[in-house]
Amino acid sequence: MEKVPGEMEIERRERSEELSEAERKAVQATWARLYANCEDVGVAILVRFFVNFPSAKQYFSQFKHMEEPLEMERSPQLRKHACRVMGALNTVVENLHDPEKVSSVLALVGKAHALKHKVEPVYFKILSGVILEVIAEEFANDFPPETQRAWAKLRGLIYSHVTAAYKEVGWVQQVPNATTPPATQPSSGP
Repeated sequence: MEKVPGEMEIERRERSEELSEAERKAVQATWARLYANCEDVGVAILVRFFVNFPSAKQYFSQFKHMEEPLEMERSPQLRKHACRVMGALNTVVENLHDPEKVSSVLALVGKAHALKHKVEPVYFKILSGVILEVIAEEFANDFPPETQRAWAKLRGLIYSHVTAAYKEVGWVQQVPNATTPPATQPSSGP
């Protein structure tokens, strides 16, 4: 099948590389310390995500009406989802040595979010950026450039696998809600 020139360029940019052994170890060491406070870190990530990208809340009936960060932090539904997100990430990080397992986990996540939840795939890229911000802040004095590059590479790997799952199920971009278009830039708070 012939590809349109623009498609090839997008695919090339989104394609990911496997992590080297040193990169896997760097990611896993950072993650182990982060995952020790799994729920609190997950909640911090999701609250920042929803505060900076409020259009993402449209996919969550249980807390899409919440505006205040403290209200979000206290939400049992948000806390539960934070634990699910952290659990999925934990499975990916623990299995970085097994590309088949990583691919399988991310395919399940991608397909569920495409078919059941109808979440635009760009939100995975945005959320993974928020995760990197939180990691950089948590480990401000112990997040060397090589570890940052390893995490950035993992971010690309995750997004690549998730978007591949979207393509596999024939994802068609949803018509954005007129009041909450997908955001690619954080909202500027008051």
